[in-house]
Order: sequence, then structure tokens, then C-alpha cells
Amino acid sequence: MKTHLVPLALGLLLAAGTAVAPEPAAAAPALRQVMFVGNNWDGTVDVIEASGSYSRIGRLNVVPDRTQRLTEIYLNPIRLAFYLGIQQGPGEGHDQLVDDMYTTPAGDALVISRPSFADVVSIDLATGKPRWRFPVSGFRSDHMAVSPDGRSVAVSASTGNTVHVLDIVTGRQLGSFATGDKPHENIYAGGGRYLWNMSIGEVNTDLDDPWLDFTKGDRKITVADTSTFQVARTIDMRNRLDAFGRSDLSDAVRPAVFTPDESKLYFQVSFFAGLVEYDVATDRITRVKELPQNPATDPDRTTWVNDSRHHGLSISRDGAKLCVAGTMDDYATVVDRATLTPGPLVTAIKPYWATVSADGLDCVISEAGADRVTAISFATGQAVASVPVGDHPQRVRIGNIPVGWTAP
Repeated sequence: MKTHLVPLALGLLLAAGTAVAPEPAAAAPALRQVMFVGNNWDGTVDVIEASGSYSRIGRLNVVPDRTQRLTEIYLNPIRLAFYLGIQQGPGEGHDQLVDDMYTTPAGDALVISRPSFADVVSIDLATGKPRWRFPVSGFRSDHMAVSPDGRSVAVSASTGNTVHVLDIVTGRQLGSFATGDKPHENIYAGGGRYLWNMSIGEVNTDLDDPWLDFTKGDRKITVADTSTFQVARTIDMRNRLDAFGRSDLSDAVRPAVFTPDESKLYFQVSFFAGLVEYDVATDRITRVKELPQNPATDPDRTTWVNDSRHHGLSISRDGAKLCVAGTMDDYATVVDRATLTPGPLVTAIKPYWATVSADGLDCVISEAGADRVTAISFATGQAVASVPVGDHPQRVRIGNIPVGWTAP
């Protein structure tokens, strides 16, 4: 066959339906599992090893657009008033620049909620530049949750009484639903079919005496169906706590965790040094555990950060141990779930969150008052590692980065 006839022959083969091998697709980059630590007051995220030494890999600036955002805020009197209120209230005199964060499935971007900027932003992990930005309703963004398939991220708009659910890659809103006052924690359940949101009410006033509890607003758990974003049910823990004989406890549900089979929910409430056990099937409180109180803790409830006494809760993968961050009591402890007996009290300075290491062996807490994260063995209840991080670490999440990643 002559050379000039080759294109003609190829065209005839294609017309006849003969397949031609496509160009090979570029291989996806290999990923490694890491932990992200959100440094709320300085607008950075530390990337650390997800187990073992927990050594730091790099630091990412997640407010590269800070000047632009602040310019917008200062040109809008209403936004400025809320910005300053957040700074002097929940920010304790500081901007709140990183609340929560998750990586995309490809491990190429980090998605962050930024309370002071009332948004969610995606930061490219290779360049450090924003990919997309989603302004939430109202004036402050808060806790997030990622769906089990990693494709959706839910964020609480705390002054908008709304949860937005976004496509984690594009930032497009997939749906939203209304909540109680000041939506806070989000948890996916039922394999991603349901999204549980806990609203905590007003936590920034000094109206903290028990008789003033009515001023805190509408606090409830809102359970939404993620296929329709319709509210499937609401749970008012006030009635359940009263039925258990604990009308003295706040019904503001703070950090919470399900057991692996989702039959039990454990949660912390405002002003309480301890945790509550809720049976999902019977819809009732089954146990309340009071944990040790530090005698050095100021008894004045108005001095406790955002109505928290204890704030931070995780559960071991087998469901046998709970890890509690005793925020205002300056300790963390591993609790046996069968008996709710606490283990050793590990000294920690304002521990603010608790999560589980990648290998499942440790509970990792953020020490907001000491600018470090500390790993505590589930097996022994003792601290096994501490690593310095940025200013006022709060949320700690597991995610993925490309192998060989370095901070831009």
C-alpha cells in the first residue's frame, strides 16, 4: 500500500466500526494520607503525618485573598458590624480564619470554612491559589462534614440558620435546608443518606445563668434526607434530657459521634463537664456521665469559651473507647464506653477538638491554648506525641495529598 493511501484506509476502518485504541489517560497521582490542622487565628493549615511521629510536612496559607475579603467587609457597614462581633465574641479578640477543612477526592485541593469571611473556599494544593469560593447565607460559616463518598461537603451557616451542601470539586450548591438557631456540628449517617445537624443556639452572650437558658434560642437536631434536602425529622433534646431527670443540663448539642453501627450517639452539651448517651432506635437518653472537673477552672460560666466546658469528642474504630477533650478543665481523657469510666487525665491546654489517627491507634487532640496537637493512645490513655502547630489550632481532619507534595 502506498503511503498516501493510509489515511483513506484508516477512514474506511473507522466507518466500518473498527475500534482504534484511544490515547492512554494520564495516571492519577499517588496519594498519601495526612492530617490537616486548622490554625484558626493565623489563617494557616499545618499538614502533619497522620500517625506515628505526627511530624509536620508543610504549612498552607488559606487566606491568600485576605486583603480582598477585608476590603469588601470594611466597605459594607452591616458586614463590618458582624465581622467585628465575630472577632470580639467567638474569636476572643482574633479573626476566625479557619474553622473546618477537607480535601477533594483527588487530593489536589483543600476546602475550608472561614468564619470571619462567611465563606467556604477551595485552595489548590499545588499553587496555593483559590479555585472557587462560596459565600454562605448570613455572616459566619462554621463546622463542616464530608459525605462518605467524598464528593459533597456540608457547611453550617451559623447566623443564617442554614446548612449548605456543596459539590466539593466545583463549589456548586447541591441543596440546603433550614436548621435551629446557630447550626454547628454536622454528621453524615446511613451511608450518606442522612445528614444530622446540631444547632447550639446563642453562645456569645453573658446570659449564662441556668434561669436565663430561654434566651439561648431554638436548639435542636435537624436530620435531612440528602437525596431531597428535605427535613426528615427533628430531635429536641430538651424533652429527652428532662425525661432522664437532667433538666439542669443544656440541650445545646456540641461535638457528637455515632458508634460504628450508628445505634448510639454520644455528645457534649454547653456548660457540662461530661457526655450524654442517646439511643437512636428508642429515641431516648440512656446514660449521662459526669467527668472530673478541674478545681482551678473558674466557676464563672461567662468565662468559658462560647459556652463550652468540654468541646471535642471522638470514638475508636471498634467503638470501645471514647476520647474527650475537657476544654475548660485543661485535660483530655480516654473513656471506656462500656462503663463510661475515664482513664488517666492527660494535661492539655484548652483542648478544642479530638479525632482518630489514620492507623486508628490514637486520639489526636488540638491544644488551642498551647498551639500544638497531642496524640493519646487509645490502649493506654497516655500521651505518645506532641507537635507544635500554628496559632490557636481547632479542627483536625484526615485527608490526602499527592506523594511528594511540598507547600506552595
